[in-house]
This record gives sequence, structure tokens and C-alpha cells, in this order.
Amino acid sequence: MSKRTNNAAANGNTSSKDEPAELTQPSFDKQKNLLSSDSGHFSLVRAMHLADLITEMNGLCGVLSLFSSMRYCLGDPTATGNLWAALGFLPFGLFFDFLDGKVARWRKKSSMMGQELDSLADLISFGISPAIVAFAIGIRTPLDHLCLAFFVLCGLTRLARFNVTATSIPKDATGKAQYFEGTPIPTTLGLDALMAWWVSQGWIHDAIPGGLWFPGTAFEFHPIVVLFMIHGCLMTSKTIHVPKP
Repeated sequence: MSKRTNNAAANGNTSSKDEPAELTQPSFDKQKNLLSSDSGHFSLVRAMHLADLITEMNGLCGVLSLFSSMRYCLGDPTATGNLWAALGFLPFGLFFDFLDGKVARWRKKSSMMGQELDSLADLISFGISPAIVAFAIGIRTPLDHLCLAFFVLCGLTRLARFNVTATSIPKDATGKAQYFEGTPIPTTLGLDALMAWWVSQGWIHDAIPGGLWFPGTAFEFHPIVVLFMIHGCLMTSKTIHVPKP
């Protein structure tokens, strides 16, 4: 989840959630000028803050997880090394997701670009990557695909809503939002932990818990995929308020 928004976003600016807007306005203006400039080499790279680079590491973990899942699908299904790698990259994504907000507040530098980067990286690491791991372990019928797509789209919608409503959520005295609307997308690590347990027990492919329902028909699916759909609904809920740490 993006941790770099405050009331200044209502005026087109975002900053560290614990700092007043005036402390980050100069860095915001400098980044905006660099991004909109037509001259100069590597203006995009020069416009990025340290927190943005850390956010990129979150995205990198998600992408490496995707590649590891694909490598597993191309190899021997009994050799689970790539599958463990795919699952192992995701907690590191969470580490970088926490770290970027800490660094943004420490350096008093944050931006709209940082907010968008954070959401996009979260979608890769905590939305798309867990769905692809699920596919890799055998949840891969056409109906399973639709259910996993629903899960990813819930994560996408949840992140978009956060970016739009971040300024309207009640704040504490420091300007920090008091709660998340719906479960934060990094909570999908709970599903990753569950899949890791299945891998450790050998409960993958034909041995997936719950088995396969309606095999050989157009409606065949693995009922365990409903867990992903439930989690997707929890992420998009407006009535669930999760206090921010």
C-alpha cells in the first residue's frame, strides 16, 4: 500500500504521511519539473527519490517471482526449487514496501510519482505474483483462471481506490491515515504462506487440497480457489477498517 499521501494530495501534491506539505513541496516541484522537461538526459532517473528506487525493488521482487513460477512450469514438476524461489521473493517485496515509506518520511521527500509507483509495485508483488504461483502449483482450469483474475482485479481496484480516497480518510494529529479501507493488499502473503505449506507437504497438482470438482466438464475447478476470491472481496470492502500500525 502506498504510504506517501496526505492532505496535500487534494491540491495535486503528495508527501510523507507524517510531515506537513511545506516540507516536501520543493522536492515535489523539482521532480515535477524534471519529469515534464523536454531536455536533459536521464531526466526520469534524476527525478527519482531514494524511496522511489526502493519501491522499484519491491516491483523487482514481484517480477522475479513471476519468472520463477514460469521456470517451474517449464521444468520437472517434482523439482520445486523454482517454486520456492517464487514464494520466497514475495516477503522481500513486503520488506521493501515497508522500507520505502520509512525512507520517504526520513528524507522528507515524497511525490505523486512515488505513490503511483508504490501501487503498481504492490499489484505485481501482492496481486499478480500470488495468482501465478497458484497457477504454477496446479490451480489452472479455465474456471480457475477466471477466479484468479477476479482476485487480481480486486487488488487492482483496491489500490486505485486507495489512491483516490487517501485524502478523505480520517487522519491523526501527525497527518497519518487512521485505517485502511478493506484489507491491505500485502495481506495476500497469508495466501503465499498457505501455498508454501502445501508445497512442503507435496499437496500440489493432483494433490491440491479440496481436489478437482466436475472434472472433464466445462465447469471443472478447484474449490480452494474460492479462498482467493474471498480475499479479493475483503480487499475491496468499504466497511472493513484495518487500523494502521
